[in-house]
Amino acid sequence: MSNLTAKPAAAGNTVQDAAGTPLASVPDMMRQAQRAFDTWRRLAVAERLRYLTALRLELLEALDECVDVIARDTGKPKTEAVTAEVLVVAEAIAYLERHAERILKTRKVKTPLTLIGKTSYIAHEPCGVVLVISPWNFPFMLAAVPALSALAAGNSVIIKPSEVTPKVGKWMEAWFQKAGFPVGTVQVAHGAGDLGAKLIEAHPDYIFFTGSTKTGKIIQEAAARQLIPTTLELGGKDPMIIFQDAHLERAAKGAVWGALTNSGQVCVSAERIYVERPAYERFVALLKEQVRLLKQDDSDDADLGSMTFAPQIDIVKDHVHDAVSKGAVVAYGRFPDERKGETGLKLGPLILTDVTHEMKVMREETFGPVICVMPFDGEEEAVRLANDTRYGLSASVWTRDAKKARRIAAVLACGSVVVNDTIVSIASPYLPFGGIKESGIGSYHGEAGLRAFTYPKAILVDRGRKKSEVNWFPYAGKYPLFLDLVRAYYGKRKQWRRFVRAYLRLLKKS
Repeated sequence: MSNLTAKPAAAGNTVQDAAGTPLASVPDMMRQAQRAFDTWRRLAVAERLRYLTALRLELLEALDECVDVIARDTGKPKTEAVTAEVLVVAEAIAYLERHAERILKTRKVKTPLTLIGKTSYIAHEPCGVVLVISPWNFPFMLAAVPALSALAAGNSVIIKPSEVTPKVGKWMEAWFQKAGFPVGTVQVAHGAGDLGAKLIEAHPDYIFFTGSTKTGKIIQEAAARQLIPTTLELGGKDPMIIFQDAHLERAAKGAVWGALTNSGQVCVSAERIYVERPAYERFVALLKEQVRLLKQDDSDDADLGSMTFAPQIDIVKDHVHDAVSKGAVVAYGRFPDERKGETGLKLGPLILTDVTHEMKVMREETFGPVICVMPFDGEEEAVRLANDTRYGLSASVWTRDAKKARRIAAVLACGSVVVNDTIVSIASPYLPFGGIKESGIGSYHGEAGLRAFTYPKAILVDRGRKKSEVNWFPYAGKYPLFLDLVRAYYGKRKQWRRFVRAYLRLLKKS
């Protein structure tokens, strides 16, 4: 685990703003979670969902307070705190209330004819204690959604929120307490990377991590040593492909929002924008028009807020300076001039043109308010450029041609594709969300995402009326009959009479 020291965040926060969890208390937290799991797992799904309903109602009661805490702790505008965090969490709870019982229900499945007389079922059993390690860019949504799914599935949960946004972590802890969850079912551990490492050493039954690819690899290595299953939702360098037949005004507005929402601190941010060459100049002009309209201040009407984590500004500057040194053009914007007293966490938007894939800003996750635009010629080049990355989280395709959109979406190497919009797939609880390559392992949301916090248990039932089975001892005289059965059943054409005859003879020998 990375051992991050407390550094300034949006409101000057450090982990000291929240009462830190002593490392020595981790074994006791794990024991408490295990005891709680033994009780929580036995509740019917409907009973667990009553606690989630209480959470939803508590969230509505404290809506303004929740939004204010998120906005102050992250520096994002209040509108984004509502739409990208609170609204997504509320919808996730509503989804579980409507569908969790059906998704988690033990279901009957087919039994092959060769196992005639038996009945087959699949049950979905909770994993145990789920450790959720969440990041600072969406500290409420990216902690709450996986935790809620894990709880609905019957697990107890320990949440380790980011030390960069401690006030959100403390607010969540109080939120779960007010909803009346049984003691130990949901615990929140406050601290930095050393606390996360200690929690993994305590051997949870499942780890759900959202964060950087670098830290994700460290967590995966530590989990592998103990054979702990994981879901890793990691970084992205998402492409946005705009064809000349797209609605360019809409695409420009979408690009500005997709690249600059939350000051670009989004794993699915539109970090690489490719525009078909005949539309390139027009599109860049539209981009500039849209960016000029943005409002960046401390009012409730602000479009842009601040960066959340000060060290991230250094990464953004490094990427931009690298790009400019290699020929990129700053078509709009500038960095704050510290010599003129322009300090703090606010970064204005920048538009870079003449970018290439030799630049960090087109290969590494920038995670800042930088829009990079590059022309392409034809579908084949667009796909090649989009897939030329070690990441594979999300992508968007912009065109009025539905067939073209489906054709491009089918060959993009990523976990999700949005057509004529951007980012929004993560907001749908019906769609799985996750990446491939260095963007992560596994997914959450949707039916598969809920079942990810369970393990499938195969149950095969025989009524127990026969004294023996055809495949049991003794084997005497059965070999040629089994050969006959296999040939009759699995040949080019099924020979039912031959199969039944062989089976009945096997029964007599059993």
